[in-house]
Amino acid sequence: MTLTIAEEVLLLAYREDTGKPMIGSLELDCALAGALLAELAIRGRVGFDGKKLRVEDGAPLGDEELDATLSRIIGEARRRDASWWVGKLRMGRLRKRLLTRLAARGVLSEQEGKILGIFPTTRYPELDPRHEQGVRERVQNVLTGAEPDERTAVLFAVMHAAKLDRKAFPGAPKDRIKEIAQGQWTGEAVRKTIASVHAAVVAATTAAAVAASAGG
Repeated sequence: MTLTIAEEVLLLAYREDTGKPMIGSLELDCALAGALLAELAIRGRVGFDGKKLRVEDGAPLGDEELDATLSRIIGEARRRDASWWVGKLRMGRLRKRLLTRLAARGVLSEQEGKILGIFPTTRYPELDPRHEQGVRERVQNVLTGAEPDERTAVLFAVMHAAKLDRKAFPGAPKDRIKEIAQGQWTGEAVRKTIASVHAAVVAATTAAAVAASAGG
């Protein structure tokens, strides 16, 4: 089974036992959206004109989420920067679709319940740990000195932008994570996309804090 980078992010972000995310919704949703864009960049489907995202190749990749994202970029009347796309994509129930897909493939278990017997909630505890273990082994190899491939470098960068690295790998050396996340392991289009994830996380969390302060 081949996982997208976004699905790898999800597996690392969700606690195996409780089936709940270990970082905030804004950070996680921005990370997932950015991971989709970065994977399109890695696969040569999108690039940049300055700060604006452009389509390099409109051929489908055979993955439902990646192809739907590419189609949306193709169909947008104006060229937008990657930060705009991160904000747009994170609002479209992307996380729910990815979680449901992982559950349908037997990676996670989808468990519905109610909080206080009233409010519906869904948990996604791990069902088949082999997939996350494979991702973690790849990450650990890089943390201990192996050179990352482009996909693993993107995974590090997205985790770092969303502050997931601190939760998923609490004992990992911070300098090594930063070195990989900010290094020259990826092409220019991918680096620009990752920078947009960080910008989108900062913008989203700042806006949420301002809104909460105004509401208080």
